[in-house]
Amino acid sequence: MDINIGTFAKSKAGHDADQIYVIIDCDKEYVYLADGRLKTIEKPKKKKIKHIQRIGYMDPVIGEKLEQNNLLKNEDIKKAIKDYKAGN
Repeated sequence: MDINIGTFAKSKAGHDADQIYVIIDCDKEYVYLADGRLKTIEKPKKKKIKHIQRIGYMDPVIGEKLEQNNLLKNEDIKKAIKDYKAGN
C-alpha cells in the first residue's frame, strides 16, 4: 500500500499510540505526521512507517487543497481529525 500525502494514519507504537494524524510528508523509511495541535505542519512528528497504521481516509477539504496546490493549515488538519473522530 502506497503512502499518500493527506491521508489519515494511526500511531501503533510509542507514547502517542492510537493517536490520529494526517500524513504530510514521507521518505523511504519515515512518515511525517501532523495533528494541527501539538504536532504542527511546521514541526511534524517523524515516525517509522512500521509504527503507523494507514487508515486510507482523506478528508475532502484536505484533498481539495492538496489537489489545487493550496497551502494546508493546521486549522484544516484539526477540523478534519475532529470531524473524522465524530463520524466514527
